[in-house]
Amino acid sequence: HDMAACRLQANTITYSAMISACAKGAEWERASQLFCEMFDCRVERSTITFSAAVSACERGGEWRSALQLLRDMAACRVERD
Repeated sequence: HDMAACRLQANTITYSAMISACAKGAEWERASQLFCEMFDCRVERSTITFSAAVSACERGGEWRSALQLLRDMAACRVERD
């Protein structure tokens, strides 16, 4: 279920934690969905959020998606670690 359906107020920290958990569980597709949901819900994406999403893609063997996220990160002017 998405956060909106549960009527919870998600923020950057909760989304980052969920995306990170998906990365650790090799659930790159779910991580990607959550990352996109952040945009739809107007939740700010941070360096930590981008890093977690990139990690999820990497663990899922989705290197093209990981590279796209890095380009998006630069386009959004999010500072890289």
